[in-house]
Amino acid sequence: MDLVFIHGPPAAGKYTVGKALAALTGYPLFHNHLVVDAVGAVFPFGSPAFVSLRQQFWLAVFEAAAREARPLIFTFAPEPTVPADFPARAAACVEAHSGRTRYVRLTIEAAEQERRLVAEDRGRFNKLRSVEILRQLRAAGGAEPPAELTIDTGLHRPEAAARRILEALRLEPLAPAAPSGDA
Repeated sequence: MDLVFIHGPPAAGKYTVGKALAALTGYPLFHNHLVVDAVGAVFPFGSPAFVSLRQQFWLAVFEAAAREARPLIFTFAPEPTVPADFPARAAACVEAHSGRTRYVRLTIEAAEQERRLVAEDRGRFNKLRSVEILRQLRAAGGAEPPAELTIDTGLHRPEAAARRILEALRLEPLAPAAPSGDA
């Protein structure tokens, strides 16, 4: 089981590259905002309950997927409310069930990142759209995992980035589901 852990700053294209990689591999895309938005509907972003529950949900999904040998793509934006040991804890959940975590770092130049940040489609998952807050996050940093592969998404379109990930990590696409025989 592979956990493809795609990380990088806001507006680097993690979700878009993750969708393209999911299309190539058949792996489910468990993107960051599925949990962020669910927990954020009840608790304020960054509050102790929010931070604790967000991490619990992420880790529970990783562990369950690893237990069932189900490969998974996860997108993650390092930021100060995420505990520094989170990437290592994610890997430990997967490795406990004989899986492995494959870290892919996406990068983007600051000017392009700020241009992308204000795009309308970012509102779909309540993503960060404030350039001022982005600049504060850049200064604060976050729990940046290691990278087996780094891709500048200002230079590579999402489909090309996904193909690079597939090839560089030698990911095995899931076999298409067999016909059920019900005709």
